Amino acid sequence: MSENHDDGRRRFLGYAALVALAPLAANQAVAQTKALPKLPLDNAQAKSLGYVEKAATSKHATFKPGRECSNCMLYKGTAGQAYGPCQLFPKNSVAAKGWCSAWVKKA
Repeated sequence: MSENHDDGRRRFLGYAALVALAPLAANQAVAQTKALPKLPLDNAQAKSLGYVEKAATSKHATFKPGRECSNCMLYKGTAGQAYGPCQLFPKNSVAAKGWCSAWVKKA
């Protein structure tokens, strides 16, 4: 009798987790379908991070060749896209070939 009770509880908890996560997945899908405007170069946060649309043009002291948004852990764009979302700028897209001082190597 207790086995049936445990199975029911497990099934309930599994369904509850799915129901709780469904809105998050739906929001993510909607966010990805909307095109984000390009990050303005005069954006205060972009300026403070030394953001440039072409990494090779960066004169920032911490810039190293080969580092660009497309190979940064914060960049969430897909391969082949010129621009994509970045976790630092949720309302804008950044250049895949861009760079800023918050760059972190993609794992």
